Amino acid sequence: MPVDLRPVARALLSVSDKTGLVEFARALDAQGVELVSTGGTRKALADAGLAVKDIADLTHFPEMMDGRLKTLHPKVHGGLLAIRENPEHEAAMLAHDIRPIDLLVVNLYPFEATLAKGAPFEECVENIDIGGPAMIRAASKNHNDVAVVVDPEDYAAVAAELAANKGATTLATRKRLAQKAFARTAAYDAAISNWLAGELREEAPAWRAIGGKLALPMRYGENPHQAAGFYITGDKRPGVATARQLQGKQLSYNNMNDTDAAFECVAEFDPARTAAVAIIKHANPCGVAEGATLEEAYVKALRCDPVSAFGGIVALNRRLDAAAARKIVEVFTEVIIAPDADEEAIALVAARKNLRLLLTGGAPDPRAPGLTFRSVAGGFLAQSRDNAVVDDMALGVVTKRAPTERELADLKFAFRVAKHVKSNAIVYARDGATVGIGAGQMSRVDSSRIAAHKAGEAAKAAGLAESLAIGSVVASDAFFPFPDGLLAAAEAGATAVIQPGGSVNDKDVIAAADEAGLAMVVTGVRHFRH
Repeated sequence: MPVDLRPVARALLSVSDKTGLVEFARALDAQGVELVSTGGTRKALADAGLAVKDIADLTHFPEMMDGRLKTLHPKVHGGLLAIRENPEHEAAMLAHDIRPIDLLVVNLYPFEATLAKGAPFEECVENIDIGGPAMIRAASKNHNDVAVVVDPEDYAAVAAELAANKGATTLATRKRLAQKAFARTAAYDAAISNWLAGELREEAPAWRAIGGKLALPMRYGENPHQAAGFYITGDKRPGVATARQLQGKQLSYNNMNDTDAAFECVAEFDPARTAAVAIIKHANPCGVAEGATLEEAYVKALRCDPVSAFGGIVALNRRLDAAAARKIVEVFTEVIIAPDADEEAIALVAARKNLRLLLTGGAPDPRAPGLTFRSVAGGFLAQSRDNAVVDDMALGVVTKRAPTERELADLKFAFRVAKHVKSNAIVYARDGATVGIGAGQMSRVDSSRIAAHKAGEAAKAAGLAESLAIGSVVASDAFFPFPDGLLAAAEAGATAVIQPGGSVNDKDVIAAADEAGLAMVVTGVRHFRH
């Protein structure tokens, strides 16, 4: 039968991260807890003047094999697993001189950090903890009797509970700590198994695990009746997970999702080549542009759809400067995300107290490999990240007319953006800026017509007499199954088209392009985004 209060007479401490260790150990010592430790942890405690026994004093067995073998011993695991008040367990402990361990304090070898810094294979292997997870699981299983602490953030709460209960822990705390401990070892093993799958180039291993640490509890998810939290996996890809929030209220679930979409989109543009800005609404670009400066790029991006940009996310591929910040804050914006920012720009944004400013320290590499996940009923889908970049594609001209140099530059620009627009996606672009975007329609021809309509509305908003689509180019994320979507683009005023090709009706589509005087190139690469 579960017992609420369990006194802590002996604690085993073995930690890699020594943050707060000495202070916590002093709190245990003040409660009369006997301290037992290993290696570097024992030295840190002894150097702080604490009385601490070596693990070998329990096991009567030396540490060996470069520290690989020190806690994998019956006197350790027996002390953790023994059920108190169980006559058979008590008899076994007495017969084999096994002393109970009431509190386990362990955090693991820094495998995730070692992997993140790009360490060689052998170093990663040496940072796979074996004894730590084994002890954690043993103590967690026996949480009716044993408390297990795997996170320095819990030291203060456990110390306070011991002080409040005359050196005892409560069952509620032990259960909470056990849940966290099992989750920690699960996330740890997930990181290791996914790393090994990558090393073996296994695209679909028989078992796939996902693990993460709560970085931000959220008030709700996509809608107020949904619970949510933001978890980090240890992946160092620059973005919302690595960002430093300088100001503004807490990000919401939708803010997180949209900001990630915005930064991934703008990362398609090499900052050494051009300044670029992406404005995102509901995870879709409503304006993307490049320019000589961020200010110029922002003005061009905003022109595409100034109505949808209201309350949107703005992502930049370069350090935010004052000129760009001054323009951005003229429009109500939820989030600005950039690799960095000037002090003057930070001050300008600070005048809008609810506007969040995120600085990531870098931009994600659009060519980098990685995994993306999506839940489905009963499981999840995992796939490699879409890291195809138009600059690496062998573009083929399939029409009688080849695109001009200007058209080709705009075609590449439009295809970069189309990669980040929900399918079916149609993107009109001119002079390094989107002028009309059609997203997420069931029919490609509808996306084309919506994009053309947006281009006309953008022209009206800018006080222009003719649609911005006139003289533009158009990108399609997938092939045109019939000529109708292509012809809709031609009717809107587009002069050149980029698309993957591969339809059984390619000949009809090419013939329609030739008849309309369009230049068309194919990429051979599709960018579906659902």
